[in-house]
Amino acid sequence: LLPAALGEPGSRRRAAERALRLLAAEHRELVLGVAREHGQEALTAATAMLDADPLAQLPARMPSLPAWLDPAVLPQVLLRDRSAALPTEAVRHLCTMLAVSALGEPYPGLEIVRAACDTDSLAEFAWVLFESWQSAGSPSKDSWAFTGLGLLGDDSTARQLAPLVRAWPGESQHTRAVTGLEVLAQIGTDVALMHLYGISQKVKFRGLREQAARKVTEVADGLGLTPEQLGDRLVPDLGLDADGSLVLDYGPRRFTVGFDEQLKPYVVDGTGVRRKDLPKPGARDDATLAPAAHKRFAGLKKDVRTLAADQIRRFEAAMVTGRCWPAADFRRYFLSHPLLWHVVRRLVWATVDDAGEVGTAFRVAEDRTLADVDDETYALPDDATVTIAHPLGLGTAVPAWAEVFADYEILQPFPQLGRDVYRLEAAERGETLLQRHMGVTVPAGRLLSLERRGWRRGTPQDAGIQSWLEREVPGGRAVVIDLDPGIAVGVVDMFPDQKIEAIWVNDVPYGDWFPRGGKVRLRDLDDVTVSEVLRDLAEVTR
Repeated sequence: LLPAALGEPGSRRRAAERALRLLAAEHRELVLGVAREHGQEALTAATAMLDADPLAQLPARMPSLPAWLDPAVLPQVLLRDRSAALPTEAVRHLCTMLAVSALGEPYPGLEIVRAACDTDSLAEFAWVLFESWQSAGSPSKDSWAFTGLGLLGDDSTARQLAPLVRAWPGESQHTRAVTGLEVLAQIGTDVALMHLYGISQKVKFRGLREQAARKVTEVADGLGLTPEQLGDRLVPDLGLDADGSLVLDYGPRRFTVGFDEQLKPYVVDGTGVRRKDLPKPGARDDATLAPAAHKRFAGLKKDVRTLAADQIRRFEAAMVTGRCWPAADFRRYFLSHPLLWHVVRRLVWATVDDAGEVGTAFRVAEDRTLADVDDETYALPDDATVTIAHPLGLGTAVPAWAEVFADYEILQPFPQLGRDVYRLEAAERGETLLQRHMGVTVPAGRLLSLERRGWRRGTPQDAGIQSWLEREVPGGRAVVIDLDPGIAVGVVDMFPDQKIEAIWVNDVPYGDWFPRGGKVRLRDLDDVTVSEVLRDLAEVTR
């Protein structure tokens, strides 16, 4: 770090200086000892660098604030105890701090501001500043008003920003959307990273989805995790009680929040009556408690709305792909999670051995104990590996499990026990082409519904035509559906009907222009993958 920190001015030097100051905070003599090995000149320069006031390190040319910015009309920035607000001149200084900052390289004074000021008012100030920048035409020279969201924003910022990021590519704003991903990562809270992970999993713009996936991988790598493991850890508890509920206090009235099989929240009042929504505060309710409780429930609904579809889709995908977890992770991230356990208890789980064979199947009871198909208590071994049981893995036990769930009136978040299963015919197993759905003409919109099940449109070819759909499957392969005439990028209804020309398996995890003879025999796919592909095809060709 020393040669970079004492070298040419620029971002590399500033990054090295920050790293050395961080080290010197605990190991100053060690840092100076290494500098001494480079000679007296290096030691003198390193000492001066460490002793320099970081607040005084400003660009040679300070930026001027834009004409569109009027601090007097922005929300007040309150002190942490909310006893007073920053005066206008101090707000101008705060804006200047943002103007000399960059994502990942904030001006050090911002940390002092964050420590001294109320976080909610800072986030509100940053959001209105961002909206003012947008109203002024989003001038690129003032983009600090956008990136400032990452330096002052909070969970509410992430909730407001994520829908814009998802929509911007469709408004010819791909670059801005990518910056939005950086902003979400910079905010860095569980809610912000949850939205970032959600974009990486599902957004209709492939370029943005891939950029988000790279950012998620970057964050996961920094934590020594896979993206899937990071996804397990990014589900916030939303302030729920340990039992997965939440009590909202209106003063004279109290309401308990619960969740159904789709993670949709509902409330139960003091008389036990279930309501779809929380009533607005009334004249007899506490003037402080009731509005705060109502605001909290509104935020909870927004977060759960984002979480629910993503998490249920993740669980279903985990069942389809056979993803497994160590028993300790199952207990920590699922069984003990205040929100996710509402989904976990509505599924059949199972242990698997090293070969992937299903051992003991079990469910989670309402008291979080485990029970087998005979409703006997089951003790999960600490060294066990756990998966979400696919009906093919449960085999003949499916009817018995379905009876258990019916007896307890347990509704499932997605088809598991009632899932249709399919198998190859004996004559199909040795083939490289799946003949049973070839030659069928299907509405383009129905085919595109497969994107909700993990299928992707192929790489655009001549004239922007996407000539195939692809689905990555285990073993580094992809199932490919060749289409005629193909889907036009951006104009999906240009060719409203699509003929399925061929269905085959590629030996890489994407489709291509390989002659339609197939590269992999159908029997080389595992039974669950075959069943899920045939289920998807049966659905769209019905």
